[in-house]
Amino acid sequence: MAAALQVAARLATLCGALLFGPQAWADAAAESAFAKSKNCLACHAIDKKVVGPAFKAVADKYRQDSAALERLALKVRQGGNGVWGVVYMPANAQVSPDEAKRLVAWVLSLR
Repeated sequence: MAAALQVAARLATLCGALLFGPQAWADAAAESAFAKSKNCLACHAIDKKVVGPAFKAVADKYRQDSAALERLALKVRQGGNGVWGVVYMPANAQVSPDEAKRLVAWVLSLR
């Protein structure tokens, strides 16, 4: 499963490069690597449900919600459940508040 997640992340990065150029590719690769370093990709993938929802589904759900960044960053750190089903998202105390905002901003930017 980990290999499939890595392939999906690389494919998404490549698609970003083709659509938006080398800088976007570098940015997408850096953010994907950052998410992986914080163990986000253990339960999430960019474009499909794994344990948790696909990041693109999260972006679609919260696209019009101006308070989503702060609320979801807090959820990254404290954990939660009920929005996407019964599976509990564990707290990620190793993620600082600024890192959580960075991760959520990246997720919300996905199309």
